[in-house]
Amino acid sequence: MLTTLIADIKNIAKEVKQSQLSCLPLLKIDKDYLLEVCRYLFHKKHLRFGGIIAEQDDTRRLYYLFYLNKDQKALMLEIEDEVSPRPIPSISTVIHGADWIEREIEDLFGIGFRGHPRLGDFVIHNESWGKTIKPMRKEFDVKQPLYKKAGIGPDFWKPIRIVEGQGVFAMPIGPIYSGPSEAVHFMLETVGEEIIRAKTRLFYKYRAVEKLAEGRSVSDVILLAERFSGTSAFSHALGFSLAVENALGIKCPKHILLLRTLICELERLRHHIARIEGICNSTGLCVATSQAGILHEELLRISCEFSGHRYLFGLANIGGLLKDISYDSCSLLAQKCTSLQKRIKRLEGMLRFSSSFLDRLEEVGIINPEQARQLCLVGPVGRACGQDFDLRRDIPYLCYDELNFECALEVEGDGYARLRVFFKEAKESIKIIKQVVDLLNNSRLDGKIDFNIENFKEKLSKKPVGISLVEAPSGAALHWVRLDQKGNIERYRIITPAFFNWHAFHLSTEGFAFQDFPIILASFGLSVAENDR
Repeated sequence: MLTTLIADIKNIAKEVKQSQLSCLPLLKIDKDYLLEVCRYLFHKKHLRFGGIIAEQDDTRRLYYLFYLNKDQKALMLEIEDEVSPRPIPSISTVIHGADWIEREIEDLFGIGFRGHPRLGDFVIHNESWGKTIKPMRKEFDVKQPLYKKAGIGPDFWKPIRIVEGQGVFAMPIGPIYSGPSEAVHFMLETVGEEIIRAKTRLFYKYRAVEKLAEGRSVSDVILLAERFSGTSAFSHALGFSLAVENALGIKCPKHILLLRTLICELERLRHHIARIEGICNSTGLCVATSQAGILHEELLRISCEFSGHRYLFGLANIGGLLKDISYDSCSLLAQKCTSLQKRIKRLEGMLRFSSSFLDRLEEVGIINPEQARQLCLVGPVGRACGQDFDLRRDIPYLCYDELNFECALEVEGDGYARLRVFFKEAKESIKIIKQVVDLLNNSRLDGKIDFNIENFKEKLSKKPVGISLVEAPSGAALHWVRLDQKGNIERYRIITPAFFNWHAFHLSTEGFAFQDFPIILASFGLSVAENDR
């Protein structure tokens, strides 16, 4: 498939050069042919769009990721251009899912995109940062206090209104909430009870993880990777670790791969039960919320007993884990997760036959399969909309190619479809955990690996690049790492599943009533922290 694609791209782009990067099949093309090539890959060959990576030094480089298949993994296009105000062609007109990615890059790097309908005031809120600050550029000094930098904007922000006419009003929600909810602002416009237009504004707590990583050691950055989203801590720390390992050519022992797989599924199971709890709570079903909450709490305690932390912090490391894990503790984990299976199934059965509950979810918050494809939805949200894509199966990593499991798939795209996917995937996670324990033998399972960056001086002389594709609990996540000659991070890029799924959220609310809004939001299971990294 890859050979055919390269030949076809050469016919479209006239001239294609093989890139020197070896982490993935990567083709260097002229930016004037970018739009045509992307249209061909996305619409003619039906490849999935995975995001854009930007780098800037003496030149500016953009890498466009497209998912292929199990054998070839992925294909990347490279655009290289001198640093100048000249814009790059926007691909958002042919791949709508690229809209937010391009806006993010324009805000953080100052790279313009010709033909994009709206740029600016996205990640960098003008009222707080101003229009001139581009924090991901090399010359931006993170050690200098922001208030000393020129270009800070006004203190006032006014949302853009679309719906006009007699009786029209707008309802603002957030960005400040009670309880543990993070900062996000919704503007709902209507002439009655039906939401005509919804707009989401994020990045109130933008933490610049990618910028903070520059110049730091890999051991420092793994702490950043696991802490920007607590509910998916291990998956993102693993994604960073795999990217560094791919850059340096590190091959992990089989038992490490199995242990990592087990921990990933424990995190997925706990994450999905928490999402089910949130859906029950949003509909006012107190008993079901309590039952799901008890299951959630038990999984947090199981995680703590197994790893030392309720959210699996402090486990991931380059080449291995940060602690030894015995076979007995793995076996006990499998037994405890299996003991929860009947209670999870019982909760699902009770919800399926609760008409008042189903009335709030069925045919509510719909995103159809074509919309989901155009917006590049991933994870349970995407699979509830007919997007049959799961990195564990389609581009397997760790030990997933040796395991027997099913990928949940629904096509209705409503709240109930998303709930069913969460339940099915929780069931499959328990199944995977049991299989992993069966594959582990009753022997010494050393988790700790002595990793020393000094042992890779020859590879570091070439400033190696590594990329990893990981199916986090909420969907496909990309981690891109470029190391400098000292072994520190020169560029760290993260594309999280929340970034794509938040982009589509407004579509699921438009055309539905105000009282449906919190239920739709809960059924998406979106992470603000994962987005505002």
